[in-house]
Amino acid sequence: MIKHFKPALAAGLALAALAAPAAIAPAAAQQVAGIGVVNPQAVIVNSTAFRTAQQQRPVTYKPQIDQATARREAIAAQLQPLYEKLQADSQAANAAQNQAALQQQYAQIQQIEGTAERELNQILAPVQLSVAYVEEQLTDQLPAAIQAAATKKNVTLVLSPEGVLYGAAPYNMNQDVLAELNALLPTAQLVPPQGWLPREMREQQEAQAQAAAAQQPAASTTQPVSGR
Repeated sequence: MIKHFKPALAAGLALAALAAPAAIAPAAAQQVAGIGVVNPQAVIVNSTAFRTAQQQRPVTYKPQIDQATARREAIAAQLQPLYEKLQADSQAANAAQNQAALQQQYAQIQQIEGTAERELNQILAPVQLSVAYVEEQLTDQLPAAIQAAATKKNVTLVLSPEGVLYGAAPYNMNQDVLAELNALLPTAQLVPPQGWLPREMREQQEAQAQAAAAQQPAASTTQPVSGR
């Protein structure tokens, strides 16, 4: 079973960190006797579609990224004197007697940071959706890519790295699956359709709708008998 990947921007960037050359081992020349190991995350971030999207996204979403960068710099400039004042006051000789004032300064900083984080997430929401959209397209094609690679190598059991304590190079099918995934999805759509939501959010909405429907009393099909 292929696990779905959470469509957060941080998750997308974390996946990109796995894109080092070592993440994809060379295809083994010898045949593996029925068992293979595949790292789905490494395959996805090394795919042509994922890498192309990573290059296109800063251009396509430049207005949002520039806006977020400018806003982040403005927030940092706003917070810097507050940080410095809090540090200076906390190191003052009468700091022990001014705990209430220090706590108030700290609360103010936390409030600004929290508001800033929500604002930046809102600005970058289209970028986050783009990351999730590309990852979902690749994830949807991954089972077929794994199956095709396994069929070509006569592999009947495919494991993930999390379930393997040790595996020699011939068991690594990452390169084989990567080739199949590139063939199935050479390029991914970068901009999601209007109103698109990541799979996890769609499933949550569907579950909520089903729960709400289940709570509604069933309409009675029995008509009351009117008296004479």
